[in-house]
Amino acid sequence: MPNVAFDLECTSPVAIGVGPADYDATPPFSPGRAYPEYSFCPAPHPNHAYETVRETLRLLGLDAARFGTPEWDPLACVVVPGDMVVLKPNFVRDFRETHPDPADCLTTHGTVLRAVIDYVYKALDGKGRIIIADAPQNDCDFEAVCRQAGLAEIQRFYRERAGFNIEVYDLRPEKADKIDGVIVGHSRLPGDPAGYVKINLGRHSAFYEINHLCHLLYGSEYDMSELRRHQSGDVHEYLISRTVLSADVVISLPKLKAHKKTGLTVNMKNLVGINGNKNWLPHHREGTPLEGGDQFADSRWVRRLERRVVERFKRAFPLLGPIRPLVAGPVKGLGKRVFGDTNRDTIRSGNWYGNDTTWRMCLDLNRILVYADAEGNWQDAPARRFFSLVDGIIAGEGTGPLDPPPRPAGVILAGFNPVAVDLVAARLMGFDYQKIPLLRCALENHPLTLADFSAQDVEVVSNHEGYHGSLGGIDGSLGFQPHFGWKGHIELETRGVHLERSTV
Repeated sequence: MPNVAFDLECTSPVAIGVGPADYDATPPFSPGRAYPEYSFCPAPHPNHAYETVRETLRLLGLDAARFGTPEWDPLACVVVPGDMVVLKPNFVRDFRETHPDPADCLTTHGTVLRAVIDYVYKALDGKGRIIIADAPQNDCDFEAVCRQAGLAEIQRFYRERAGFNIEVYDLRPEKADKIDGVIVGHSRLPGDPAGYVKINLGRHSAFYEINHLCHLLYGSEYDMSELRRHQSGDVHEYLISRTVLSADVVISLPKLKAHKKTGLTVNMKNLVGINGNKNWLPHHREGTPLEGGDQFADSRWVRRLERRVVERFKRAFPLLGPIRPLVAGPVKGLGKRVFGDTNRDTIRSGNWYGNDTTWRMCLDLNRILVYADAEGNWQDAPARRFFSLVDGIIAGEGTGPLDPPPRPAGVILAGFNPVAVDLVAARLMGFDYQKIPLLRCALENHPLTLADFSAQDVEVVSNHEGYHGSLGGIDGSLGFQPHFGWKGHIELETRGVHLERSTV
């Protein structure tokens, strides 16, 4: 049995592998070299991203004694033959809001997925299951994002070359049909073939301490009453994929991006995609700060007016029936002209550093993944094994997570604790974890602990001198632009030293 579960004491370092900031464009993304441990034929062209993944696993010291031999098996410390391994990418959406460019900065790239699949398959020795699973945003075209990731070609490669079936699941039970961002209907989806588990954190939820404000919580859709039924009093519950909870191993494969509600999205925010109903997930509290909300960053009259107008629209819109598609676009356009554009310069929907809601939801989901078993029962120790590998080859900054400008960074991060990896990611991006509630609060004492260590305990190994050593020693030279709602409130204090933006 592997000796690694969730590394709650951070006994292993976090690795940062650095390489060229480009992906192989040709599915199934085979490596461009005949590595000793690779049992298939390599591709006839370079695959730099694959090479950086391999280098990052080496940097962690995994199976170090056999590196460079056919027996090197870096993930054998977390995967054993017969395991069910769930790979959780960030497949948030298949398109960017205002940019026609490819989505390489938006979702986990197929090259990174392929490299991890190869090493998981080796550790399984052909016995077990590999499942790629995610519940992306409610308007995502899952087939399109799978095409972008080259999943069909990867599946075909493994069927034909190894006789092995790689499964791909869209965990959503339904998809929202939208026009200009306005929900006009829903389409049913197959969902998780294993079903879902309802899990209540009760008094262990991060929302319990703000129960007096839970009547203001807003989820992903207009029906706030549904969310309030699941976030009130001693009930703070979520609908979680049974496939994920049944896994022996979960490997998180997030994209390195800035985020409008949490500052950044890496491993901890990535768990939004293990849910069966996104309207159970609180994203902000309706209203201005003076009203107990975090929907807006200020309490000016125009924001109070906007709240009232939008509330009335959301109540009336479902009653419009078949004419909803006709009015959705014009109404959304009018709202932008009157109240400002969320994608450009206007803070609403909790898209700012004062969001006091989304980080709580993320902590709850992470505690569920660590401690809840396949039936939703709480365990005293981690219920499954975990590994993280972050795709930062081409990352996303600024208006993330849905419309980020690409940030060629050429990095892969890896480790056994999601909090530790996210702390390193924040520092690498030039962000101060103490200014990010999701990270700061993840380090606090809790009965369902996520991190039995301090930020000072995190050690980093890298093939880049500036990223090697203690967490505080990372120079933060990538200097990501934060979302405009976080700008000036998240960056590292440089004490007069300018953090130069650079690509590596």
